[in-house]
Amino acid sequence: MSWGTELWDQFDNLEKHTQWGIDVLEKYIKFVKERTEIELSYAKQLRNLSKKYQPKKNSKEEEEYRYTSARAFLATLNEMNDYAGQHEVISENMTSLITGELTRYVQELKQERKSHFHDGRKAQQHIETCWKQLEASKRRFERDCKEADRAQQYFEKMDADINVTKADVEKARQQAQLRHQMAEDSKAEYSSTLQKFNSEQHDHYYTHIPNIFQKIQEMEERRIVRIGESMKTFAEVDRQVIPIIGKCLDEITKAAESIDHKNDSQLVIEAFKSGFEPPGDVDFEDFTQPMKRTISESSLSNSRGDGKSEPKFGSKSKGKLWPFIKKNKGAGPEDFSNLPPEQRRKKLQQKVDELNKDIQKEMDQRDALTKMKDVYIKNPQMGDAASVDQRLAELGQNIEKLRLEVQKFEGWLAEVEGRLPPRNEQARRQSGLYEAQNTSAVNSCAQDRESPDGSYTEEQSQETEMKVPATDFDDEFDDEEPLPTIGTCKALYTFEGQNEGTISVAEGEMLYVIEEDKGDGWTRIRRNEDEEGYVPTSYVEVYLDKNAKDEYKSLQKISE
Repeated sequence: MSWGTELWDQFDNLEKHTQWGIDVLEKYIKFVKERTEIELSYAKQLRNLSKKYQPKKNSKEEEEYRYTSARAFLATLNEMNDYAGQHEVISENMTSLITGELTRYVQELKQERKSHFHDGRKAQQHIETCWKQLEASKRRFERDCKEADRAQQYFEKMDADINVTKADVEKARQQAQLRHQMAEDSKAEYSSTLQKFNSEQHDHYYTHIPNIFQKIQEMEERRIVRIGESMKTFAEVDRQVIPIIGKCLDEITKAAESIDHKNDSQLVIEAFKSGFEPPGDVDFEDFTQPMKRTISESSLSNSRGDGKSEPKFGSKSKGKLWPFIKKNKGAGPEDFSNLPPEQRRKKLQQKVDELNKDIQKEMDQRDALTKMKDVYIKNPQMGDAASVDQRLAELGQNIEKLRLEVQKFEGWLAEVEGRLPPRNEQARRQSGLYEAQNTSAVNSCAQDRESPDGSYTEEQSQETEMKVPATDFDDEFDDEEPLPTIGTCKALYTFEGQNEGTISVAEGEMLYVIEEDKGDGWTRIRRNEDEEGYVPTSYVEVYLDKNAKDEYKSLQKISE
C-alpha cells in the first residue's frame, strides 16, 4: 500500500490532505494550551480559596484552631493548597512535553511538506516540458509531411504539363526531394523525442512521483504517530499526579477522622469554665410578717455583724444581679482580676510561660554576645570587644525586668491557685461574683439597697429587681469613653504584639500616647479609634504634651 502507486494522479488532493493534517495538529496544540490555562486558573483559584480561609495572624481565629474540628479544617486548607500545586504541575508538564514539542514539530513538518511538494511540482513541470517538446516535434513532423506531399504533387503536375519548361520541372523535382528530406528529418526527430518522452514519463510515474509520494506518506504517518503519542502524554501527565492527589485526599480523610468530639467538648470546658459554683436554692421570704427583712447570709452585701463574710448565692436579688455585672473592657487589668478564677489562672500561666520564653531568648542572645566578646578579646583584629558591652548591659537589664515580671505574675498565679478548688475533689461553695471586693458596681448596688439599720425595705427590693436589668445589663454593651491623648510617640523598633492587650507597631511609626508607663514597663498607645494597646516603653520614644498630661493626672485624681 503506497501512495506513489495508488495515488499517482492525486497530487492536488494529497496536498490538501496533508495541509488538513497540519491544521488538525495545530488545533490539538491550541486545545492543550487552553487546557493548561484552565489548570493554572483552577490552581490559582484553589490557592486563593485556601488563603482566604486561613486563620489571620494574631486574630481570634488562631485560638479557635485548638479544636480538632478546626484543625482538621486547617489541614484541609493546607492539602487543598498542595492539591492546587499538582494542577500547576499538570499545566507545566503539558506545556513543556506537548505544546512546546508539538509547536517545534509543526514548524519542521511545514518545512518538510513544502520541500516534498516543491519536488513534486518540479517533476510535474519537467514532464510537462517533455510533453510540450514531443507535441512540438510531432506538429513539425506533421507539417513537413504535408509540405512534402504538396511538393510531390506539384512536381508531378509540372512534369505532366507539356507547356512547362524542363527547368521548371527540374526545380519542382528538387523542391519535392528537399521537402521529403525535411519530412524524414522531422520523422527522425519526432521518433527520438517520443522515445525520450516515454522514458521520462516512465521514470516520472514509476520512480520520481512514487518516491516523492512515499516521502509525503511517511511524513503524514509520522504526524499521525506523533499526535497519538501526544495524546498518550496528555493522559500520562494527569496519571502521574494522581498518586499525589490521592495522598492529599487521604490526608484530608485522615484529618477528618482525627476529629474528637469529646476532646473538643473538654476544650470548651477549659476555655469558658469560670471556677464558680452554681447558686444555691433561693430562701423563702415570708411577706406575711409586718416586719422588715434583715440581711441574710445569702444576700448580696456583707452582713452588718461580719463585714468580712464571704458573699454567697442565696438571695433572690443575688441571683438576678450576678449575671449582669459590668465587665471591664479594653486591655483589662494587668493581673487579669476581671476574669473568673479558672480563666484568670490560665491567663496568668500563659503569661508566665511567655515571659520565661522571653527570658530564655534574651539569655541566648547574651550568651552569644558573650562568646563574641571573648573572640574579640582573643582576636582584636576581628572587632572591638567594648562595642558589645552596651548591648550586654541592655540584655542584662531586660532579663532582670523580665524576671521581676515573672515573679509578679507567679505571685498572682499562686494566689489564684490557692483560692481555686482541687480539680477532682468536691469544691467548696464560692461566690458567683468574680471579684466582689474589686467591683464597684456590685458594691454600689449593695450599698444602695442596704438601709441604715442593715435591713432591706420592700420598696428597695422591688426597685432593685426592676433597675438592674435596665442599667447594668445595658452598660454591658455600651462603649466606654476613649481615653484622652496625652502626647505622641515614635516607634524605635518593630514590635509584634502577639499577646492580648498589646498592639503591633512598625519601626519609625508615629502614634498617640493615651497612658504613660506606670512602672510596669508598658505604655498604652493608640493608632486610630479602633486600634489601641500596650507596647514596651523601651520600644518607643514618648513626647508628652504637658497640658494634656496635667489634665490627665487631674482626671485620675478625681476618679480615685
